[in-house]
Amino acid sequence: MQKVATIVGQGYVGLPLAQEAAKSGWKVYGFDVSQRVVDGLNAGVSHVDDLSDSDVQEMLQNGYTATASPAVLSESDVIVICVPTPLGEAGSPDLSYIEAASRTVGKNLSKNTIVILESTTYPGTTQEVCLPILEQESGLKVDSEIFVAFSPERVDPGRTDFGIKNTPKLVGGVTPESTKLAANFYRAFIENVVEMSGPKEAETAKLLENTFRHVNIALVNEMAKVCHELDIDIWEVIRGAATKPFGYMKFTPGPGVGGHCIPIDPNYLSYEVRRNLGYPLRFVELAQEINNSMPVYVATRVAEQLNDRAIALKGSKVLLLGVTYKKNIADQRESPALPLAQELARRGAEVSYIDPYVDTWNFNGHEIASEKDWEAAIAASDAVVLLQHHNEFDVNAISAASSTFLDTTGTVDDVRRRL
Repeated sequence: MQKVATIVGQGYVGLPLAQEAAKSGWKVYGFDVSQRVVDGLNAGVSHVDDLSDSDVQEMLQNGYTATASPAVLSESDVIVICVPTPLGEAGSPDLSYIEAASRTVGKNLSKNTIVILESTTYPGTTQEVCLPILEQESGLKVDSEIFVAFSPERVDPGRTDFGIKNTPKLVGGVTPESTKLAANFYRAFIENVVEMSGPKEAETAKLLENTFRHVNIALVNEMAKVCHELDIDIWEVIRGAATKPFGYMKFTPGPGVGGHCIPIDPNYLSYEVRRNLGYPLRFVELAQEINNSMPVYVATRVAEQLNDRAIALKGSKVLLLGVTYKKNIADQRESPALPLAQELARRGAEVSYIDPYVDTWNFNGHEIASEKDWEAAIAASDAVVLLQHHNEFDVNAISAASSTFLDTTGTVDDVRRRL
């Protein structure tokens, strides 16, 4: 009899996971509360960067079905929760999506089902939040009637060399039996599954991975500021340091950090440290301060460049190139383009943008459209700022056509025009 898996949440994590599970022979339901998402997927239309329409159509041929009905949960051998974990007020973790998903799953849970949480969260969430809800709503007990584990998602949108199948998968169950059963599910379609001693260790491993990046990005962002003041080319410094084959990992500065992981996940860790231990996780909080300062710093650099031409930032036209958080994708989550644009507007600049992946952009309470005539928009701008080096941008040509050009990606040949 064909095994059934339901993936709760069909976003950038849940949909690729559903794809791989369907390829491996599982009957897969993609459960999502958005009827628009469900209707689009069942029509063979993808809404995430990493999957094409043809990918979704192949999933449907493999027996995948998207649904907004929780009834499929009761048919499932495995249920994987892949819902958002944003920040709430004052930077505290917002677990409302996890709690709501756990309640829905619990109300529709059958005996011997394996429930796996993949949403990034603070240590203890699986055992202290999900498990009690699942047991209360279902009336079933862990290890004797249901099995519960945590397995952190490791999806990097837009990446082609590593995906679900060949990225090692961590699994930590609330009991050894839960670990074993959850790991066996993933082994059907993931090459390397790593069993952890428990869910807290698996939850914290995910936070450590992204905190490592967060702190090192902050270091190189601060180095960029210092090197500019000392008239040192930070990009040449990084190029030199990166030649060392050991003891160094290359990170580059930029206009800030974006995406779900880096701006958010370290806050989950620092929140839990403050809540349980009563003191700050200082590296994380300092890194957050530095990375959050970069949009203002970039705005200041633009103002300085304009000032060199005797032009005030107030009243000037500033064109932003790339408003997504990462190159060659449409994902705008936590993109530093937004706080940068807000800072430029606060200082009186008129902001426009070009992004081949974003037709309209919600900025300062209203939507603006991407400039269609790139050449005319560049010529009409007092300053052009490259935020994401999408493949469609000929950076050196754009720089040559711009009276003022600031490259935050270190791509342009003219080092005087780099961050």
